[in-house]
Amino acid sequence: MRASYGSFGRVTPPAQRAMQADEAIALLKSGQAGADTILPYGNGRSYGDSCQPQDGVLADIRSLKRMIGFDTESGLFTAEAGMLLSDIIAHAAPHGFFPPVVPGTQFVTLGGAIANDVHGKNHHRRGTFGCHVEQIELLKSDGKTYSCSKTSNARLFQATIGGMGLTGIILSASIRLMRVPSLDVAETVTPFSGLGEYFDRAEAADDANEYAVAWIDQLAGGKRAGRGLLLTGNHAENGSLQAGQSGRRLSVPFQPPINVLNRPFLTAFNAAYRWKRGRNQGPHTTGYQGFFFPLDGVADWNRLYGPKGLFQHQSVVPFEAAREAVAVLLHAARKAGQGSFLTVLKRFGTLRSPAMLSFPRPGYTLTLDFPNRGQRTLALLKELDAITVAAGGAVNPYKDARMSAATFGASFPDWQRLESMRDPAFLSSFWARTAMRLKSHDWSAAKAAE
Repeated sequence: MRASYGSFGRVTPPAQRAMQADEAIALLKSGQAGADTILPYGNGRSYGDSCQPQDGVLADIRSLKRMIGFDTESGLFTAEAGMLLSDIIAHAAPHGFFPPVVPGTQFVTLGGAIANDVHGKNHHRRGTFGCHVEQIELLKSDGKTYSCSKTSNARLFQATIGGMGLTGIILSASIRLMRVPSLDVAETVTPFSGLGEYFDRAEAADDANEYAVAWIDQLAGGKRAGRGLLLTGNHAENGSLQAGQSGRRLSVPFQPPINVLNRPFLTAFNAAYRWKRGRNQGPHTTGYQGFFFPLDGVADWNRLYGPKGLFQHQSVVPFEAAREAVAVLLHAARKAGQGSFLTVLKRFGTLRSPAMLSFPRPGYTLTLDFPNRGQRTLALLKELDAITVAAGGAVNPYKDARMSAATFGASFPDWQRLESMRDPAFLSSFWARTAMRLKSHDWSAAKAAE
C-alpha cells in the first residue's frame, strides 16, 4: 500500500514524490541533491503545508527511530529523529522521567517536535520543547553533518529549532527529560461563567500548577459567551510509572461524505462535555494519556471534518490586549456561523525559546478548529488574522495552511534570520507562500496585496 504524505488538516495536496530516509541521506551526503528541493517529513501531524515540499521531494524520516542513549540519572535522552514521542515516554517512564513539554498528541516524531518547537499546557513553567534540546545532529545539502548546540554551531542550532525542516535533515537529537513522581496527573476542573472569570483566575492557576488549560464553549453566546472549564494539573505523587499502550481503542474507519461536526452536533457535544467534566470538580487522579492526549484514542479523527478537511487557527495576543481580543475572536467565529469542535485557551509564560522563529510568546493563545467550507471559512480566517495582528499578536505558522505573506511578516518580523540560515536545497510550500513572497517584494507591496 502506497504511503500517503498529506498533512493532518487535509486541505493541502499531499506530496507526490517521496524517498525513504536512507535514500535521502545518501543523496545529501553525496553533495548532489540536484535541482529539486527537499523537505523532511515526520509523522504528518502538522495541520498545514509546513510539512509539504514546494515542487520537490519529501524525505520520510520515520525509519530513523532508534534510541541511542539514555542517562537514567540525569534524564538526558538521545534518539534518532524519527522516534515517536510515545516511544520516548515508554522508554523513560519506568525510570521516573517524562518529556518536559508535550503537545496535544504523542504521535509526533522527535525531529518534528524540534522543527515545530512545540508547546504544551505548561509553557508558563517549561517554555517550549526547544528549551530542553541539548544537541542536534543535522545533515545539510553540502553533504556534511553538523553537531549543533548552544555552544557549537549555535546559529544553526537556533535556526533548526522551530525551523520547520528548512535547515536540513535532523538525524538525531538529545533532550533533557524531567523527573516526575508518576505519569498520572492530579487534575482539578473549575467551571467559569465567562472570559472575565477565566482571566481573573488564569495567572494564579499557572502559579499553583504545572499544567493549566481552558476549554471554551465557543458556540455559547449572550450571557453565556466565553463560558468553559479551567483544567489544572500536577503529576500525582502516588501514581503509575508505566506508560500505557499507545494503540487506539476507537477509530473513524472511513471518510464520511459530509462534515459530521455540524452545528447541532457541536451544540449537543459542548453541553454534554461541560456537564460531564464539570461534575467532577474536586481534585482527582487521571491517566496521562487522557489528560495530555485525549484525541489520540480515536484513530483518524480528522476524517470527521468531512472530505474537504479542516483548518486550525491558533493565535497569541499580548497580556494587555487579551481580554478584549479573545472575546472579539470568539464573537467573529460565532457571527460567521462557524463552529469550532476544539476551542482551547492557554496562558503563555515569559520563558524564551532558543529558536530564531518560535510561535509562543508572553500572552494568551486561542486555538480554533473549523471544517473547510471554502471561501466562507477562508474569509473568517482572514478576519481572525486581522484581529490578531491588530492586537499586536501572531498567527501560528506551524498549523497554518493559508495565511498571507503580510500576516506572516507582521507575526514574525524577524523571519529573515531564519531565511538567512535556510539550506538552499530545502523549501516548504508554507515558506514559498509566505517568506519567499516577502523576500521578492517589499513589505508595503506585500501588505497592500493582502
